Amino acid sequence: LHLRHCPVFTKATPILSTPTHKTYITLRKKNSTSNNMKLILLPATTTAALLCYLMVPTSLAFQPSYKVAKSSSISPTSLYLADEIKEYRRGLSRINNKDSKAKKDTDISCVFKFGGSSLADASRIDYVANLIKDQIEEGNKPRAVVCSAMGKTTNNLLSAGEFALEGKVNVDAIRTLHSSTMDEFGYPQSTRDEVDALLDECEQMLTGVKMIQELSPKSLDQLVSYGERCSVRIMAQRLNQLGVPAQAFDAWDVGVYTDSQFGDAKLNPDYEETIAKAFARIDKDVVAVVTGFIGHNKDGKITTLGRGGSDLTATALGASLGLDEIQVWKDVDGILSTDPRLVPQAIPLDQVSFEEASELAYFGAQVLHPIAMQPAMKCDVPVRVKNSYNPSAIGTIIKQDKSDDSRLVTAITFKRGITVLDICSTQMLGAYGFLARVFAEFEKHKLSVDVLASSEVSVSLTLDKKQDTSEINQLISDLGDCSEISRKDDMSILTLITDVEKSSQVLATAFRVFAEQDIMVEMMSQGASKVNISFIIKTPKLEEAVKHLHACFFEEECLV
Repeated sequence: LHLRHCPVFTKATPILSTPTHKTYITLRKKNSTSNNMKLILLPATTTAALLCYLMVPTSLAFQPSYKVAKSSSISPTSLYLADEIKEYRRGLSRINNKDSKAKKDTDISCVFKFGGSSLADASRIDYVANLIKDQIEEGNKPRAVVCSAMGKTTNNLLSAGEFALEGKVNVDAIRTLHSSTMDEFGYPQSTRDEVDALLDECEQMLTGVKMIQELSPKSLDQLVSYGERCSVRIMAQRLNQLGVPAQAFDAWDVGVYTDSQFGDAKLNPDYEETIAKAFARIDKDVVAVVTGFIGHNKDGKITTLGRGGSDLTATALGASLGLDEIQVWKDVDGILSTDPRLVPQAIPLDQVSFEEASELAYFGAQVLHPIAMQPAMKCDVPVRVKNSYNPSAIGTIIKQDKSDDSRLVTAITFKRGITVLDICSTQMLGAYGFLARVFAEFEKHKLSVDVLASSEVSVSLTLDKKQDTSEINQLISDLGDCSEISRKDDMSILTLITDVEKSSQVLATAFRVFAEQDIMVEMMSQGASKVNISFIIKTPKLEEAVKHLHACFFEEECLV
C-alpha cells in the first residue's frame, strides 16, 4: 500500500499491513445529533486510496472513522458499497460547488500503453479495461490505447512457426486463450468471428510454412502480428461492455507505416502526418485500441518495429497527436532508483529527463528503449511510467527538464556478462591511424561498444553478452598484427546516472565505498552525454557495490 502518496493517512500503515483484514469506514455528519451513519466494508488491500480520498475533505462535511476486524458477519453486498461511495462523492460535489465543466478543464489527453503481462488472461483484460474506465472518470482521457499480445502469445506464435518447419501445425493453446477470454465475458458473435478469422488465417499460414519449409523474416513478422491483432479486438469489446466507446484498429489503419526492414523496421519520416491524418477521421469520444509493435510497409506487407516496438507505437501516436502525456503502464511504481530485486529499498523517482532515461535504458534498467523515446523527445511530449497494479501511485514522468537538482545521483543501474578488451598499439608512439584501424575492425565484425576509454596508444572498451563470441575472437585475431590485446570476461558495468557537474562529490563517495569494500575498478568512463559515470568491476563484487552505493546516495546510511 503506497500510503506515502496520502500524507494525512500515513499513521494507518500498521493497521492496513495485513491483506486478510477487513476495514470498516464509518461516515457520520459533523455536529450532527443524529445517530444515522453510513457503514462501508472493504478489504484492506483496497482501502488506502479511498481513505486518502475521504480524509482530505473532512473539514467540509463528514468525519470518517475506521476500525479493522479479521472477520465479520456483515455481508459486503448488503452494504451497497458502490452506491454509498457514489452518494458520498455527490455530497462532496455539492459541498465544493464543483460542476462538470470545472472538472473537464483539468482533463489530460493521453495515450495508454499496456504490455503482454498486463493482458495475460481474462482476469487481466477485465482489470485493465476497468482501470481505463476509472482513469477516464478521473480526467485522464485516452485518445488511444496501445496493446501488446496477450501474455506469452508472441512466444507461442514463434514456437508454432518452429514446429511448422518440423511438419507440425498446432495453434490450439493460442486459440484456447483467446476463446476462453471471449467466453468469460459473453462476447457477441461479431467479435468472435473477427478473432476466429485471424486465428484461422494464422493456422493457414503455418500450413504454408509446413509445405514450403521456409520461414523468412517477412513471414515471421506476419506470424507474430496475429497476437496483437486478436488482443486489441478483445480489449475494445470489453471496454464497450463497460460503457466506454472503443474501436479496435490495426496500426496501419491509424497511419503507422514503416520501411521494409522486416524484424527491425523503422517508422517512415512522415509518420506524424500520416497518423494525424488517420486520427482526424476517428471520433474523439471513441477510444482507439491500437496494435503495438507492428506496421505496414509501402507494399502493404506487415512489419515489426523491433526493440521497444509497442512503446514506440505509443510515443509515435502521442507525439503526432500533440497529446498532454504518454502513459506506459508496467508492473512497478515508475522508474526506480535501482533494481528492486537487488535492493528492496529502491525508491520510485518522481521525474527524470529524456537524456537520463536513455542512459538508464542503455545500461540495463527496465525503462522505455531509447528509440521508443525519440518521438516524445522530438515533440516534447512527457512520458509517464505508471504501475497497473497500483494506479494510485503517480509514477515517474520523463520530460525534457532535468530531475531534482538536490540529489547527487538520480539512479544506479548495471549490466552483467560484459567482456572487456584492452587494446595496446605495438606501433611507434604518435603513429596516426591506430584508432581508425581499431574501429574499422569493429565495423567489419558488426560489434557494438558500450563503454570506452582511450589514450594515444591504447583503448579499453566493453562488449555486452549479446555480441557474437566468434566475431569477437576473429576481431582479436585481425588486430593482432598491430596491437596486443588482453581479454577479461565475466565483468559488469555499474553506472551512476548523475549530473557530471557534481562528479567530484559523486566520485569521492563512490571510491570511498570501493576502497572500504575492497572493490577494484578495472576501468572508468564519463559519458559524453554528461549524465552518467560508469565503472567496470568484477561481477562477483557487483551486488555488494550496488547495495552500498544505494545506501549512501538514497538511504542516508552511508558506511564511509
